[in-house]
Amino acid sequence: MAVSFFENSVGYGCFGISRKGAEDSSDEHCVIFFEKEKVELVEGGTFWLSESPSVPGSMSWGALKGVEPPGFSFQIVNTNMDEFSARARRRSALLTWQHIASLPPNLPVVYCGGFNTQKESTTGRFLLGRSREHGVVGDMRDSWPNARVRKNVSLVRTYHGFKGDKQGAVEFLKLIFRALCLCWDRQTQDLHVDWVLYRGRALAPALCEVVNDHIDERYPSSHYPIFAEFMLPRSVRLSEIPAQDDNN
Repeated sequence: MAVSFFENSVGYGCFGISRKGAEDSSDEHCVIFFEKEKVELVEGGTFWLSESPSVPGSMSWGALKGVEPPGFSFQIVNTNMDEFSARARRRSALLTWQHIASLPPNLPVVYCGGFNTQKESTTGRFLLGRSREHGVVGDMRDSWPNARVRKNVSLVRTYHGFKGDKQGAVEFLKLIFRALCLCWDRQTQDLHVDWVLYRGRALAPALCEVVNDHIDERYPSSHYPIFAEFMLPRSVRLSEIPAQDDNN
């Protein structure tokens, strides 16, 4: 229903299939939405974060990739890693980073999704270039600490189990204590398990926000989404971007 709403009512297109591989499945989807007036989907594909990346429905992992369009080119990779297995997350991160590393070095890449682990985990440290995995080191950057403006900084944890800000007094005190313990290190002052990573000199994060919107205490997900805005490179003129109605 959400996919149909965005496509039919808001002028968005979408790309992505079910984690089991069927486009019309009622199962969970790992979908990328885009404004059809501003972005053209030229080509895309799906690979699964498993030992058999080309086999639809390979257990636990899913990711999307897009292929660069003409003009200002970039690629976005969206993922949802396994919640329970640290080994599965490490292998997922390695597999996805190997894909990203195979791209042209001047192609900007945004890598986002539910990683289900904190950035100081082995998975996070590998992707951010702080530790090795099978002899290689990732080279991604995190939009949250590098953004010029950050919103909802107090939401140090993005997983909330559909409880929103009302996670209980004991849990809240634990989160505050852990945040204070980490506050001296700019790279580790959040406990987010949902990230927007990026690679490429052409991308500069201007804004990053933890989104906690809800209606009648109902939240769209058990995780708070992470929203990021990036500055366009100087080579892209504003006249090339279609004007947007203020009412939209």
